[in-house]
Amino acid sequence: NPDLDSEALLALALPELAQKLQSGKLSPEAALFTYVGKAWEVNKGTNCVTSFLADCETQLRQAPRQGLLYGVPVSLKECFSYKGQNSTLGLSLHEGAPAEVDSVVVQVLKLQGAVPFVHTNVPQSMFSYDCSNPLFGQTMNPWKSSKSPGGSSGGEGALIGSGGSPLGLGTDIGGSIRFPSAFCGVCGLKPTGNRLSKSGLKGCIHGQLAVQLSVGPIARDVESLALCLRALLCEDMFRLDPTVPPLPFREEVYASSKPLRVGYYETDNYTRPSPAMKRALLETKQRLEAAGHTLVPFLPSNVPYALETLAAGGLFSDGGHSFLQNFKGDFVDPCLGDLILILKLPSWLKGLLAFLLKPLFPRLAAFLSSMRPRSARKLWKLQHKIEEYRHSVIAEWRALKLDVLLTPMLGPALDLNAPGRATGAISYTVLYNCLDFPAGVVPVTTVTREDEAQMEHYRGYFGDIWDKVLQKALKNSVGLPVAVQCVALPWQEELCLRFMREVERLMTPEKQPS
Repeated sequence: NPDLDSEALLALALPELAQKLQSGKLSPEAALFTYVGKAWEVNKGTNCVTSFLADCETQLRQAPRQGLLYGVPVSLKECFSYKGQNSTLGLSLHEGAPAEVDSVVVQVLKLQGAVPFVHTNVPQSMFSYDCSNPLFGQTMNPWKSSKSPGGSSGGEGALIGSGGSPLGLGTDIGGSIRFPSAFCGVCGLKPTGNRLSKSGLKGCIHGQLAVQLSVGPIARDVESLALCLRALLCEDMFRLDPTVPPLPFREEVYASSKPLRVGYYETDNYTRPSPAMKRALLETKQRLEAAGHTLVPFLPSNVPYALETLAAGGLFSDGGHSFLQNFKGDFVDPCLGDLILILKLPSWLKGLLAFLLKPLFPRLAAFLSSMRPRSARKLWKLQHKIEEYRHSVIAEWRALKLDVLLTPMLGPALDLNAPGRATGAISYTVLYNCLDFPAGVVPVTTVTREDEAQMEHYRGYFGDIWDKVLQKALKNSVGLPVAVQCVALPWQEELCLRFMREVERLMTPEKQPS
């Protein structure tokens, strides 16, 4: 396409791109080849793409014209099964086992006219908020190569953050959509666990239901996330996966402009917010108030209990046994920190270490204790406790008559290989996986020199290894993006997006890495 202005095409927001493709002002070939070229180029600096999906040209010719995403190139986290492609999760165990069929959301994307064109990188096993594995190597942050792009949807964050894809799909069980979105300066939404189909997803652990995994979109702006949800929440998805509730996108909720009653907290008292995180939250709060919304202090109760007992216990109820099966005879990537070593310890030793560490390092002790295997009876008890906790937080929320909740989001991006050694810092995100509330992130500011100077005095709340790693890993970040997190009650994705759109409108950050 010699006459094509590729820079102008790449600058189009997703809704405009979709509209131009639909009206015929732009050809799907032009969009696809421009994005393939851009992805190829940014991949050299970030190593975010694992493979180009060879049949994307065939898909281009078959794309149904009436689809909401007609001709739109879409990137996929490597765990989304795609016919004829491996989904390795960075583990040699899964090499050479191409998928026989597309996962349901990929089928729905195609029925909506979208053209999936790349698979993107993940951390080995996807149990990390960093992004590196022995098969494809380390993915870098597009804003600064010494920083992590976040994980586990890290390839998506890096690709979209550097303009190499207009829309991507990720998954989130502890923050895996929200970390990369926040670290790479883009928007991402983790819906309620069963709002979008998970059928045909590749994973390391099956049957763990205490903490829900979610499938969700990542894009440059909130309007693009909404367009993706509109497209996916359709009859085709409800037909292909009847276990998903047939709830179409509620336009009237998303389009509403009535003032909101917004809960907020400045800190969860577990992970001390960096100076930039705190400023991001307070500036957003001030602008929301100035725009006529009501802000009410609200921190869900018992956050440490939710993280240490419920989330950690739910994720590792079998002591990590199923998870470890994936690593037999494989290299363990440094991005996982000491996770594999810890899980390999016998149960009695985990218990003894938890007991010995408790006086000095209560957080580490609590996590160790929760990572021991338990009987079915104890697992049922734990799942019941998660239900009770969820109902108690909903009751607190209702008592304050809140519509939505504004929280800090971990940021700026940590140094490479630091996330695996700063596990406690998932506190701001994993809480909402434990509660199974929809939560999204919106970039609102960037780190200033003043924020950086204040980092000299930054201390965590516990003074343990996680706090020390975090303190060091957040430094040297001037100019990096910082986000806030927006939360709603279960099945209220449209309200969550509506709130995110309001935050975005009031804060209008610079979206692109220069």
